[in-house]
Amino acid sequence: VQLVETGGGLVQAGGSLRLSCAASGRTFSSYARGWFRQAPGKERVFVAAISFSGGSTYYADSVKGRFTISRDNAKNRVYLQMNSLKPEDTAVYYCAAGPATVVARTGYDYWGQGTRVTVSS
Repeated sequence: VQLVETGGGLVQAGGSLRLSCAASGRTFSSYARGWFRQAPGKERVFVAAISFSGGSTYYADSVKGRFTISRDNAKNRVYLQMNSLKPEDTAVYYCAAGPATVVARTGYDYWGQGTRVTVSS
């Protein structure tokens, strides 16, 4: 089972990026999916989550209104559209999969290796 994130990179403040997380080895259509991020020297924190059906989404206050999580179960993928990026969004972004739509890291069983996002001022 593997989760692979792509789409990270360097962007100027105010710009946009779209992260994608592809799953292989099993289908995650019945799993909740989440995005977390870890800035240098800080803990990994919750960014966004989406229920297995896509009907419910949750966001950290720091990204609400700027980021959008979505999923395509037919493609076994989850996405994170990031708009109006700020330097404080700079971090390694990780996707995850778990049995419930929660904000806690411990609620997720599967993790990707991360993709780096750097926002310059």
